[in-house]
Amino acid sequence: MATQCVTKVELTVSCENLLDKDIGSKSDPLCVLQTSSSESQWYEVDRTEKVQNCLCPKFAKKFVIDYYFEIVQKLKFGIYDIDNKTVDLSDDDFLGQLECTLGQVVSSKKLTRPLVLKNKSPAGKGTITISAEEVKDSRVANFEVEARKLDNKDLFGKSDPYLEFYKQTATGWQLAHRTEVVNNNLNPTWKPFRIPLQSLCGGDLEKPIKVECYDYDNDGSHDLIGVFETTMTRFQQASRTSPAEFECVNSKKKQKKKSYKNSGVVSVKTCQVVKEYTFLDYIMGGCQINFTVAIDFTGSNGDPRSPQSLHYISPQGVNEYLSAIWSVGNVIQDYDTDKMFPAFGFGAQIPPTWQVSHEFPLNFNPANPFCTGIEGVVEAYRACLPQVKLYGPTNFSPIINHVACFAKQALQQTTAAQYYVLLIITDGVITDMDETRSAIVNASRLPMSIIIVGVGGADFSAMEFLDGDDGRLRSQTGETAMRDIVQFVPYRQFQNGPREALAKSVLAEVPGQLVDFCNTTKLSPPKSNAAQKPAGTI
Repeated sequence: MATQCVTKVELTVSCENLLDKDIGSKSDPLCVLQTSSSESQWYEVDRTEKVQNCLCPKFAKKFVIDYYFEIVQKLKFGIYDIDNKTVDLSDDDFLGQLECTLGQVVSSKKLTRPLVLKNKSPAGKGTITISAEEVKDSRVANFEVEARKLDNKDLFGKSDPYLEFYKQTATGWQLAHRTEVVNNNLNPTWKPFRIPLQSLCGGDLEKPIKVECYDYDNDGSHDLIGVFETTMTRFQQASRTSPAEFECVNSKKKQKKKSYKNSGVVSVKTCQVVKEYTFLDYIMGGCQINFTVAIDFTGSNGDPRSPQSLHYISPQGVNEYLSAIWSVGNVIQDYDTDKMFPAFGFGAQIPPTWQVSHEFPLNFNPANPFCTGIEGVVEAYRACLPQVKLYGPTNFSPIINHVACFAKQALQQTTAAQYYVLLIITDGVITDMDETRSAIVNASRLPMSIIIVGVGGADFSAMEFLDGDDGRLRSQTGETAMRDIVQFVPYRQFQNGPREALAKSVLAEVPGQLVDFCNTTKLSPPKSNAAQKPAGTI
């Protein structure tokens, strides 16, 4: 029987007294959450934002994870001082970690523990606090907010304001959301943002909410402009013709000056509360995931007849390409009703003309490139391998654009009926980087995700660049991706682990990417009555 997910749990993380690894400034911490299956293999679940120049960070980004009552779920919270733009943490300073179980966090509700280094010795006086809360409310509040006449806190130029929203808890105020910083502006308009009601008020529309307005400073010494308290009910009264307005009050200034009125006014133009569908709502509501496989047949893989080649099929009948197809495909195929998968190769010379092709069907049938089930993809790969000549260059953009054409047709849909996932398995040496960046940026506006599995031991820094975890990918012309749609995983990290671990890491971001796309484009599940059922019922 499949394990039943009891509930979803939202974890909020903060730290105190972190080690200071930066000379002339303070550490720039980020928290990475990893989990482990019964084996000793750890894999990443998610990571928070980086907090600049701060030894006592409160992370705004929450971790939302499934809680299984009957399984010991091991968690590892790692704190790193981020000094570069790479996703890889091995080149960042390690500030300490905590290993615990989700059960410990849930039963404590709020767990504070000392951070330790890899050798288990104390990480200075550093501590980590994790608060857990069951997610009971799937609604989300969409805000549009501006402010006017904010106090100027900067000697040169104007204040750089941002807002922090806090939820009231039994143990004090807890950070729910931090907006972007608007530079050099006393009358800022922030980009629209969303806050889950669970994070903001636990779903209680009358619960007090505190909003603090700060002037951002690079050195981490942000200046408080002013504060106000309110409720969701008051926020919801906002409309474009009649915004909800709140005076920002700075109590220190108020005590000093009798004539003090406020330090500016925050104006909420809209606050719409909408139901946010979950991944299960979409799947159970009839959304189809269409899975396409693309395999790298370039010369850098090595001659398939040589045991050193990544395409060499061992006497046991396996290689890294086949293992990746099996482990990822087995999970995805459950979400695809017809189990018919288009499978392509790229970078080989193909018969009969021996022209190089960057998107040829593995079954050499352009009119019908579909394979029946994952077994069909594996059979087509085995049959294709001896018939082609490995060549080059390694161009990703043709196959990305190919799948994007189908995803673009699905844009005509009025409900979330179709979503596309492209799995590219490659040895990592990419030739058409600029075209690929443009293709991904274009695809980010479509119902589509791209998974890249890197096989072999090549330098995968280019792949990590495409995986926009450390900031949105930009095309060569400067156009920014609407959302992060690429997940990159190096196969060798999972080579000796259980097959499920690779699949879990590879597919971890797809549910969130699907939900993010459908919520942004306001698409509901095709059969909304199915979506109205509580998650976990069929």
